[in-house]
Amino acid sequence: MTLSKKLLTSLAVCAGLSLNAATNELVLQTNKPGAPIQPTMYGLFFEDINYAADGGLYAELVKNRSFDFPQNLMGWTTFGGVELKNDGPFERNPHYVRLTTAGHRDKHTGIENEGFFGIGVKKGEEYRFSVWARNVGQAPAKIRVELVSPESMGETQTIASKEIEIKGDKWTKYTAVITPSVTDAKSVLRVFLAKPDNAVVDLEHVSLFPVDTWNGHENGMRKDLAQKLADLKPGIFRFPGGCIVEGTDLPTRYQWKNTVGPVENRPVNENRWHYTFPHRFFPDYYQSYGLGFYEYFLLSEEIGSEPLPILSVGLACQFQNPGAEAHVPVDSLQPYIQDALDLIEFANGGTDTKWGALRAEMGHPAPFNLKYIGIGNEQWGPEYPEHLTPFLDAIRKAYPDIRIVGSSGPDSEGKQFDYLWPEMKRLKADLVDEHFYRPESWFLAQGARYDNYDRKGPKVFAGEYACHGRGKKWNHFNAALLEAAFMTGLERNADIVHMATYAPLFAHVEGWQWRPDMIWYDNLNSIPTCSYFVQQLFAENKGTNVLPLTMDKKPLTGAEGQNGLFASAVYDKDADQYVVKVANTSDTPQQLVLTFAGLKKKESITDGTSYTLASKDLDLDNIERDGSMNLNIAPVKADITVNGTKYDTTIAPNSFVVYRFNKK
Repeated sequence: MTLSKKLLTSLAVCAGLSLNAATNELVLQTNKPGAPIQPTMYGLFFEDINYAADGGLYAELVKNRSFDFPQNLMGWTTFGGVELKNDGPFERNPHYVRLTTAGHRDKHTGIENEGFFGIGVKKGEEYRFSVWARNVGQAPAKIRVELVSPESMGETQTIASKEIEIKGDKWTKYTAVITPSVTDAKSVLRVFLAKPDNAVVDLEHVSLFPVDTWNGHENGMRKDLAQKLADLKPGIFRFPGGCIVEGTDLPTRYQWKNTVGPVENRPVNENRWHYTFPHRFFPDYYQSYGLGFYEYFLLSEEIGSEPLPILSVGLACQFQNPGAEAHVPVDSLQPYIQDALDLIEFANGGTDTKWGALRAEMGHPAPFNLKYIGIGNEQWGPEYPEHLTPFLDAIRKAYPDIRIVGSSGPDSEGKQFDYLWPEMKRLKADLVDEHFYRPESWFLAQGARYDNYDRKGPKVFAGEYACHGRGKKWNHFNAALLEAAFMTGLERNADIVHMATYAPLFAHVEGWQWRPDMIWYDNLNSIPTCSYFVQQLFAENKGTNVLPLTMDKKPLTGAEGQNGLFASAVYDKDADQYVVKVANTSDTPQQLVLTFAGLKKKESITDGTSYTLASKDLDLDNIERDGSMNLNIAPVKADITVNGTKYDTTIAPNSFVVYRFNKK
C-alpha cells in the first residue's frame, strides 16, 4: 500500500469515528444550586408478591407452621398416628396436631414440612427449631427433629437431628438449635414422635429459622435479602403493598392489627396474588403475618429509611370488584379510620397509650417517629376522594404533622389520572402516588414529564414504576437503562418529586407471579438486577441540591437533536463534590464535553470517579429467563482526571454513567 493510500485510509477511519461520536457540550452551572433533594428521594416499595414475605424476606422456613391454612395440612405430610385438632392455645390460630402411637413398634408417627419450594439450609450454619408443645399422655415423651435430604443417595437422608423432651401437660415453647452436615436447597423438616409407646404429644406453631438472621432477630429477616435493601441506602420504605392492601375482597384486605402482638397469635390471611393468574398459579400462597407492621417499622429504622405504611380506604380492588356493593359505604368507614389513627399511635404514641404500650411490649419503647401515611392504593373514580375525605379530616385533626399520601390511580395519564390530580389538590393531599408500568417508548418520551407540573400543588411520589419491554416483560439491561434515563427527570425536578420507588422489589425464581422485579433469589442465593444497580447508583449519589445542566441551553431529556442523551446534575455539599448522571440511550458513542460554569477564580475541577453500567447485549440481565442467576452486569468504577473547568470523555452506546467530581 502506498503512503497516499495509507493516509486516505486513516482519514476515512477518522471520518467514520467522527460520524459515530457526536460532540455534545453539557454546561453545568456550579454557582446556581437549586432545590434541595429530599432524604426520601429514592427508596423501596415492598409488596408480598412473588413470595416476597413468606418464602422470601421473612426468614421462616416452615410453610403453614400453625396448621391454619384453609386446607389445614397444606405443606405437610403426615404418617402414623396424627390427628388435627382446633382447640389450641392461640385464639386466632386454633389448630394443632396430636401425635400418638402408630400401632406397631416398627411403625413411626410424625409430620413432614416441605417448606417454600423446599427448605434451603447451608452446611455448618445453625438453625433454630421451635415448637409449642405439651405431653397429654401418661408416658414420658420425646420428639425427634430432623432436617432431611429426600433425594440423598448416601447412607442416610438425615442431615441434622436433635431430640427434645416434652414435659408436662401445659403448652410450653421448646427450642433446639440444629446444624446441617451438608448444604441442601431442597431439604424437608421432619418431626417424629420419638417415644411412641403410650406417648401422646400435641404440637403447635412449628417453626425453623436461621440463627443468623438480619441483626440477629429471632423473628427475623433473611440476612442476604435485608442486606441488599440496606445497601440501596433507601430514604423511604413503603409497605405492605400494593394490591394486597385492598384485598381481592374486603375480608382479605391487609389489616395491620392482625400483624402485631405475639407471632403465634397472628392469623393467616389469603394472599391476593395466590390465584390471580392461572398461568402462574400458587394456591398455597398465604400470609402468615410473621412479617408484620412492627417488623416493617423496625426494618425501616435499621436500614435508615422513613416508614410509609399504606392502609385500606374501604375500597376493595376495583379491578376485581367493579360494583359499589363490594366496598364500604362512606358512612360506615369509622372502623377503617380508627385503624389509621391507631396505627399512628402504635408508631408514635407514648408507652402510656394502648397501642404505644403494645409497641413497647414487643420490644421498642421509643417511638418509630412516623411522618407519612398513605390511604388507598390504586383507587379511582369519585368514590376514592369521597372515601378519602373523612380520613384526611380525622388524621389532620388528631395528628396535624403527619403527611398524607393520596393516589392518582393505576395509570400514568388518561381519564382517571386527569380526574384525580385536581381532586388531590382540592383535598390538599401532601403527596400524590403515581404508578407506571410502561414500555420502552413511554420511558423514552418521559424525560421532561415533571418539568411543567404545578409547583404549588401536592408533591409527587413515583410509587411504582418499571420499564416493561414490549414483548420482553422480563428483566433485561435495556429496561434498566431507560429507567435510569427517566430517573434523571425525577432528579432534575426534585422540588416537586420527593419520593420514588421501583416495583416490585422481590421475586423467588420458582414462585413469581409478576416480572420484572428488582431482586431475585432462590432458597440459598440472591442476585441484584441491572435495575437494582440503577437504583443504587442514584441513591448513593443523590447529592443535596439540584444543579442546572443544559445542552444548547436546554435540559437533556432525550428530546430531538439531543442524540439520545438524558442527564441530571447535583451538588453534594457534604462531600463538596459535583455529581453528573448521563444515560446514553443511542446505539452510538457520544462525545461529551462537560463545562463547569460559574466556578470562582481560584476554583477548578481536579479529579474524580466514574461508575459505568453498560452491556452490549441489551437483553441480558443478572437473572436470566431460565431462572439462573449470574452477575453478568455490574457497575464498573474508574478514576477520572480533569484539568481546569472542562472534562472531555466519550460515553459508550447504551450505557449509564455517574461522574463524581472533586473541587479544588
